[in-house]
Amino acid sequence: MPINSHREDIKMLITEKEILIPKIKDHINLLGHIADFVKSQLSTNETPVRITISKTDDQGYHCELGTLSGAKDDYLHKIDSIFDLEKRRYENFKEFNALLLVPTGIGAELGGHSGDGGSLTRLIGANCDNLITHPNVVNAADINEIPDNGLYVEGSVISRLIMGKLGLQKVNSNRVLMIIDEHTDQKFHELAINSVSAARAAFGLDCPAVITMEERILMRAFYSRSGRAVGRIEYLERLCEALTEHRNNYDAVALNSLIDLPSHYHADYFTSDHIAVNPWGGVEAMLTHTISMLFNIPSAHSPMMTSEEVMNLDVGIVDPRKSAEAVSTTYLHCILKGLHKSPRIVSDAPIHGDPNLITVADISCLIIPDNCIGIPTLAALEQGIPVIAVRENSNCMQNRLEDLPFDSGKLFIVDNYLEAVGVMTALRAGVALETVRRPITATRIFRNTKTEGSLRNKTNFSIKKN
Repeated sequence: MPINSHREDIKMLITEKEILIPKIKDHINLLGHIADFVKSQLSTNETPVRITISKTDDQGYHCELGTLSGAKDDYLHKIDSIFDLEKRRYENFKEFNALLLVPTGIGAELGGHSGDGGSLTRLIGANCDNLITHPNVVNAADINEIPDNGLYVEGSVISRLIMGKLGLQKVNSNRVLMIIDEHTDQKFHELAINSVSAARAAFGLDCPAVITMEERILMRAFYSRSGRAVGRIEYLERLCEALTEHRNNYDAVALNSLIDLPSHYHADYFTSDHIAVNPWGGVEAMLTHTISMLFNIPSAHSPMMTSEEVMNLDVGIVDPRKSAEAVSTTYLHCILKGLHKSPRIVSDAPIHGDPNLITVADISCLIIPDNCIGIPTLAALEQGIPVIAVRENSNCMQNRLEDLPFDSGKLFIVDNYLEAVGVMTALRAGVALETVRRPITATRIFRNTKTEGSLRNKTNFSIKKN
């Protein structure tokens, strides 16, 4: 069925809009400022799902806002705003837990294609107790190389974690429900079911059922003016009804659906130098953000092959970052493996005091590509979590993290991920970075001197270097 954005029977809709938020002096209380402005711009029928600042300039903050409309109160009454923050009182130093993000759909040089951040997760994971990352980083079609201490966590769940709104509980395994679109070509149903069967036989996946959707949700992918991959999703209620009907039978959900986009995108993505942004990722993130938010469950999505013509494209030898997709037909194994042990989402969890949960109090650092500002970056700023930004992971975002009011020693901008690991190690060891660089800076001495005639307890400070 072709997408028609004017259909009156559409109930639940996910879409993105571009908004310009006025600049605030010195970016103080930026999270609160954005929250207040977004609230003033939305109708009562719209719920924010995710937000990205794509560019900051003299005009203000150029934001791209994903919203859900048409949802029943039954779905919305337990949902917190994406801007709600619960501040941690202290950091738990029992473990060193890293949060690694490569935002979906921004054309990141590393981690922005087809699971090409897998080797990065192994590097980061070897230098922390727990590594929390999201599907975009490790989903490589039939490959998922997340390390043993890695936690596969959907993006909106990570945002709520760092905002202090939930906790994560490790699990031995999940019951993973598989939901696929009915395809006009029966072959693609069979391929999807064979992928599930392979996961059951190969690593012991517990899949209670594969549900086929005769009336599918309609997903459309396109690019925003900033160059980000975004999209539009119609008839989401069809998926929500299926998830509600089977709610007692699964712990996580794997989604495999068709994405409508111009046919030339497939060949262009693999063969054209100018296609740097994976066109499917943006609308996939919009879907999983919304599902995880509405149902408090781990979720992940893989696009369904649209036709035999696309499946049989002769793309030749492709960029290594895209090669995992060039040799797969279902792209499913990566999400099935990730969801198999994705941690349980515990809402209303105490931030402090429960040793069985990972909460914002347990987050030791956030590692992101440079220039990226979204909910996790703003939350880290508010929570006092060190942020390590990597210049080499270039992308289409246009912001300066140095301009944000981070406390001293809370923002580290490095050239590459090898340097990022060095910063992580220093943070873990409690070693000030400047003490392992040469020349070492002089020790600063503050001399407390009294001024004649001054009021009691009033002092002047002079600085002397030794």
